[in-house]
Amino acid sequence: MRMSELFFTTLREDPADAEMPSHRLLLRAGYIRPLGAGIYSLLPLGMRVNMRVTQVIREEMNAIGAQEMLMPVVHPADLWRETGRYDQIGPEMGRFNDRGGRDMVLAMTHEEVVTDLLRKLINSWRQLPQQMYHFQTKWRDEPRARGGLIRVREFTMKDAYSADRDEAGLDRSYKLYYHAYTRIFARLGLEAIAVASDVGMMGGSLAHEFMAFSTFGEDSLVLCDGCGAAANRQVAAVRREVGASTPQEPLKEIATPGASTIDELAAQLKVPASTCAKAVFFADRDGRLIVAIVRGDDEVEETKLTNAIGARDLRPAREEEIRAAGMEPGYASPVGIKGATVVVDELVASTANMVAGANKAGYHLTGVNVGRDYTPTAVADIASAKVGDACLACGGQLRIENGIEVGNIFKLGTRYTGALGATYADEAGVSHPIVMGSYGIGVGRAVACIAEAHHDEKGLSWPISISPFDAQIAIVGANKDPKVTEIALALEVAAEAAGIELLVDDRAETPGVKFADAELIGAPWMITISPRSLEAGGAEVTRRSTGERSVLPIGAVLDAIRAAQASDRAAVEAELLARGYPPRHSARDPHPAA
Repeated sequence: MRMSELFFTTLREDPADAEMPSHRLLLRAGYIRPLGAGIYSLLPLGMRVNMRVTQVIREEMNAIGAQEMLMPVVHPADLWRETGRYDQIGPEMGRFNDRGGRDMVLAMTHEEVVTDLLRKLINSWRQLPQQMYHFQTKWRDEPRARGGLIRVREFTMKDAYSADRDEAGLDRSYKLYYHAYTRIFARLGLEAIAVASDVGMMGGSLAHEFMAFSTFGEDSLVLCDGCGAAANRQVAAVRREVGASTPQEPLKEIATPGASTIDELAAQLKVPASTCAKAVFFADRDGRLIVAIVRGDDEVEETKLTNAIGARDLRPAREEEIRAAGMEPGYASPVGIKGATVVVDELVASTANMVAGANKAGYHLTGVNVGRDYTPTAVADIASAKVGDACLACGGQLRIENGIEVGNIFKLGTRYTGALGATYADEAGVSHPIVMGSYGIGVGRAVACIAEAHHDEKGLSWPISISPFDAQIAIVGANKDPKVTEIALALEVAAEAAGIELLVDDRAETPGVKFADAELIGAPWMITISPRSLEAGGAEVTRRSTGERSVLPIGAVLDAIRAAQASDRAAVEAELLARGYPPRHSARDPHPAA
């Protein structure tokens, strides 16, 4: 490919609204361009990276016996009504009417569609198990599109689905995808770990997210170095010590002027924040007021709260909503109020004689005991894990890192097949619901995460496996020696015959511009052919990731690139083997990981 013909342009300055390195560099290097909030065009460079990522995923899906197919992006709403998700999902779902007035849905995911296919195609146990996948456009009307390709509204996802006879079969399929995902992210040059996660709108009994570490990540990962336990903070459970049992004290109102925060209250009363009950207020989609109570040294984990009471679309409650329920913001508690849903953290419920609001400005209550002084709607673990908490499994201290979700796997069970009536007949002719799993990777987000992990202050530095081109040639000084262009174009022809893709910078630009653009675009190798390099013996070859330079004879350049590619592939396989993952996997030989 000649750069003089490439449909792209680079930007010399950082875009004002690009905060994350991947967003900034993909824009500057001419890989993507925005059309609207969370909607991007992939320019040819971006499309080439996208296709290489897709190919890595496809190879690993095929290796475990999954079959590629393609399902529609537009669905009849009635299919989503059958599973109940049409009414459960809020405004992030794209809804419209076709010209016949029928309710339609833009695909957020494809569980409903693949289950509909299963109920039409699968009749007998002899047809199971099945593994299928596709790459398809998804639409989710994200309220906070950000980070370029990290959080978008329109995106391409590889979603795969497994269909089995029973839970044992699902366990086997789940391990297959866990293993395949580990291989995929290693081949893409991503340090990704699997963490336990919330099943969310997908439903089911178990889920893992594959997370790439990033300081810009919105997800908090709770990690134990002692035993290797890992979970998304949304669901992370920790070992929590309950204080010694003490007699209940009488309820007493005390003046606490100016103590409307936990820190102010603890300082004024000279007590630990852990003895104070913190009230946090939410409202759900139906306008229900929800009062969450945690210890003063804890924070409410919204996902845990949502799961505890089946709430949807929580938002912070307004002051007038809190007062309408008889509570005073800053001095509030559930004592003496009615009409609100009260959810108490397990540790609060087991702690005697806490300090809580008196629902009167400037006053608090001491000696507050759950059960005696107020009755909660639910008691559950609703507190966020924090640094230094004890690991539930081994008791070791936990740490928290930021990460970006690049893939997820779900045990759906019969969540969808039961609703849609997708069944099979066993050997005795008895009908059973098909047991399903769902497995997703956002392709564009994977591209962005790779860019996050592989860049420097000069630009992108793609791994060999997914770079848009294997190398970039800079033609320098052709006006001084016509042989420079002749040799560069001959190398391009030889590379094409050898299956090596080169980007040739044949533009009439200064050497400085060519070198700067090469570093910005980030191909693994930059090959400079100039009168000086020819005089030195051939072409100057620079490894983008290390800056290492050498002069090689023209005839040795392609062999060096091919050898480097083989070395990089071997290093990935060696790393996987050291972690217990065999070089090639088979659908007949599930790996014991996960």
